[in-house]
Amino acid sequence: QVQLVESGGGLVQPGGSLRLSCVASGNIFSINTMGWYRQAPGKQRELLAAMSSSGTNYADSVLGRFTISRDSDKKTLYLQMNSLRSEDTAVYYCNLNALVTSRDYRYTELWGQGTLVTVSS
Repeated sequence: QVQLVESGGGLVQPGGSLRLSCVASGNIFSINTMGWYRQAPGKQRELLAAMSSSGTNYADSVLGRFTISRDSDKKTLYLQMNSLRSEDTAVYYCNLNALVTSRDYRYTELWGQGTLVTVSS
């Protein structure tokens, strides 16, 4: 069974930076997309950044400030967050859309447990 674990969240001042990590354990046959989401209290979960064979896409709210990246073996996904604002405060989740085994014929969405980012002075 594949598990995703996020880390790197915490309390930062406005204008500060954080780097989030998402480590995948277990076997994954192939990955369709990899991405980062966030959810603030009372709000819908928001897609921030995604990577696929077609390229990388960012939400307008983080474009130019956040950067998504991954290790070459795709075991770890990163989100570098710069110029953080109060409105960036949320629980951040990583997501993989993947075929877990070579026998799978449907993609599975895999989620981490989330890591809290609080931007406050």
